[in-house]
Amino acid sequence: MSAIEDMLSHNQQYAASFGKGSLPMPPGRKLAVVTCMDARIDTHSAFGLEEGMAHVIRNAGGRIPEAIRSLVISQELLGTEEVAIIHHVDCGMLTFTDESLRKQLSDKGMEADHVAFAPFADLDESVRVDLRHYDQSPLVRHDIPVRGFVFDVKSGKLTEVKK
Repeated sequence: MSAIEDMLSHNQQYAASFGKGSLPMPPGRKLAVVTCMDARIDTHSAFGLEEGMAHVIRNAGGRIPEAIRSLVISQELLGTEEVAIIHHVDCGMLTFTDESLRKQLSDKGMEADHVAFAPFADLDESVRVDLRHYDQSPLVRHDIPVRGFVFDVKSGKLTEVKK
C-alpha cells in the first residue's frame, strides 16, 4: 500500500468518529506557531496543543520570510495575538548552502538562481534572524509577544533564544 493510500485509510477511520467539526475558525489560544516541516516534530504533543488551539505554520526550517503571508492572515483575519518561532536541532537546513542546492538542481537541468532556500549554519542565530525578519515586516503586528525557540528533536526540550 502506498503512503497516500495508507493515509486515506487512516482518514476514513478518523472521520468515522470525528467530533470536532464545531470548533471555531479562530484559534482558541490566539497563538501562531511557525516551525519546521520536519516530521519528527509533533507540534500538538510537544507544545501542548490540541485541535482548535493554535495556527501551526510549517515550512522548511520554520523560516519567517516564507510564513509572513500566513501570519498576516492569522493575525488580521483570525485574531492571533502571540507568535512563537521554533527552529530545531538536527535540522536539514543546516546541511546545505544555497549554492550547493542550486548546483545540484543545475546538474539536473533546473535553474534556481532566483530562489532563496534560506539554509543556515548557526541554529540560535537563525532564530534571531527570523525574529529580526518579523520585526522588520510592515505587514505583521508589532504590538504582540513574539518569541523564538529551539526544539531538541532528541530530548523533546524547548529552549528560548533571546534576541
